[in-house]
Amino acid sequence: MPPLELDLRLDGFEAADEQTDEAFWHAIEIEQDMLTVLAEHHTDEDSASYYVLHNGAVTYGIPGEPQVVALHLQRDLAARTFRFEHTHVPLPVMAQSWLISRGCPPDVIRLPPGTGTAPADETTRVLEERVMGDGGRFALLASYTNDDPDSMLTLVVLRALDERVPSPFRLLHEDVDTDAWTHTLREGGFATAESALQWYEDRLAGNAGPLPSLTPTARTLQTRGAVPPAPAGRPSSRRR
Repeated sequence: MPPLELDLRLDGFEAADEQTDEAFWHAIEIEQDMLTVLAEHHTDEDSASYYVLHNGAVTYGIPGEPQVVALHLQRDLAARTFRFEHTHVPLPVMAQSWLISRGCPPDVIRLPPGTGTAPADETTRVLEERVMGDGGRFALLASYTNDDPDSMLTLVVLRALDERVPSPFRLLHEDVDTDAWTHTLREGGFATAESALQWYEDRLAGNAGPLPSLTPTARTLQTRGAVPPAPAGRPSSRRR
């Protein structure tokens, strides 16, 4: 299906203050013509809007940077002003997770059929449901998005906010089959940040071993999702 045109529904509205106005310009408006709607939801009377967006401008910037934007608009209908929150994430399901944690109903922010690639198998579908269903258990530690048509993949390293959980460091690995136009998503578990980031770097270099499986205990905890941004001082998501 053709991309949906981005309609921010802000005609007649102004930013709530100067700081919001400047931030919105830099975060959204300056690249608005490069933003493609993957999914959106608007509440009754448009008091709030939720968007999953793809930012095509990122592909021309720093290699590996996240290309998906989650945008939450909040409108004061009486004052005709708006505020917003947004974040950049590497996977659409992470954007959905972030929006759901901010009040968006889960079923209305799913990607319409024909938008992007389709899950290749049941394992991918189940894992995406887990990631989408909980945006408050993990923080984004590092990510790399490769949009080369010959080797499209996304790697995401997550850190559990509760470090007592089994395998507190997780790695999401998405591969895209550009011939079938499907994707697979897999999850690995690591005991330390160093081991997770080493596998991440090895995979980017093309010499990683098998992705370590989660233990059954870790799976039953349903530790899912991610809440960016990464804490200050964490390793860069760019390839070294």
